[in-house]
Amino acid sequence: FNADDVIFSVMRQKDPKHPYHNVSQGNYEYFNDVGLDKLITDVKKLDDYHVQFTLSEPNAPFLADWGMDFASILSAEYADAMLKKGTPENVDNWPIGTGPYALQQYKADSLIRYIANPNYWDGAVPTKHLIFSITPSVETRLAKLKTNECQIIPAPSPVQFEQIKADKNLTLHSVEALNVGYLAFNTEKKPFDNVLVRQALNYAVDKKAIINAVFMGSGSVAKSPIPPNMMGFNPDLKDYEYDPQKAKALLKQAGLEKGFETDLWSMPVQRPYNPNSRRIAEMIQNDWAKVGVKAKIVSYEWGEYLSGLRKGEHSSALYGWMSDNGDPDNFTDVLLSCESIQSGSNAARWCDKKFTSLIDQAKRESDPATRAKLYQQSQVIFHEQAPWVPLANGKTFFATRSNVSGYSVSLMGSDFSKAKLN
Repeated sequence: FNADDVIFSVMRQKDPKHPYHNVSQGNYEYFNDVGLDKLITDVKKLDDYHVQFTLSEPNAPFLADWGMDFASILSAEYADAMLKKGTPENVDNWPIGTGPYALQQYKADSLIRYIANPNYWDGAVPTKHLIFSITPSVETRLAKLKTNECQIIPAPSPVQFEQIKADKNLTLHSVEALNVGYLAFNTEKKPFDNVLVRQALNYAVDKKAIINAVFMGSGSVAKSPIPPNMMGFNPDLKDYEYDPQKAKALLKQAGLEKGFETDLWSMPVQRPYNPNSRRIAEMIQNDWAKVGVKAKIVSYEWGEYLSGLRKGEHSSALYGWMSDNGDPDNFTDVLLSCESIQSGSNAARWCDKKFTSLIDQAKRESDPATRAKLYQQSQVIFHEQAPWVPLANGKTFFATRSNVSGYSVSLMGSDFSKAKLN
């Protein structure tokens, strides 16, 4: 692992003429979503273990961005060998690295098998084998855990919590995750281009009822695009209380006293910030019906859903975000800036120049306290303009066999390097 590997991994994503830019479909959404394609003007090798980045402007989240998955450092030497062999796709399909485990087997949509890396830089890995059995069904995952077919499962359903707690062979763990679940209005489409309509439908959603019925202790009501345990969260921000009468009054003011019809996209997947999208969509549908808005719930396969959101095909859609790097820029800029409309990550397709100006200032500011104040100011604009209905901040849960130790889940992911069976 040296400077050549860093330069390879950066330039592969940045330079369209790089021999690996279009390998494996060349999809660098995250690299572009966080603006690194424009921010990095040059990267050069100083010696084997030092590189120098030249940026187009100061950028406080830059180092945090390099802790994300898309910024994984790949082997330049391996890439050269695979290119000469005529199998450049092996760099992505059969990667090598410096982690605790080495890839041993991969079966699409079925299995990933790893073996301990004997040369791991942080010492001996306590578990020789690490096997991921890809199991979409939450019921099947728990059944496998109970029979000891597996020892760790992610994201058990809230309705399974009591069952897990009652089993002496199982342990339920949780962490206050950095995430937000929300409903985005497509502000480029009528009537959601009218701020009065967006405000009205914020008042029309009973968020506390959703938290109680769907999250069952696994989440709390959200009021901001920034999670409450993250730098820059505005604790003084007032939320939209559930008030159908106020919602009706605002719709009347917007010239929609008789209501309107719209589509409501429901995610086909389960996430900590949205453990049951269909149920949440039905509750919002019911709430909106009380103020005269008829919402048709639709859903698509996950890839098609994401593609449709990026193209702006929806009118309103349930979506969410989990922190990739612990920095508030990862929420505000990626999800709500004017520029992120073009990249497709701004599902509300909302562009407010004052909001974007504040978060751009925060990106260029190195002092954390000053950055926090700028983000807090930006949330006031977000609240007034209401491009979303912020719904929930969800906890991340996982369950293990009780004899598993050393496995940990941080705010951003899992660490298997110290996990072992006792």
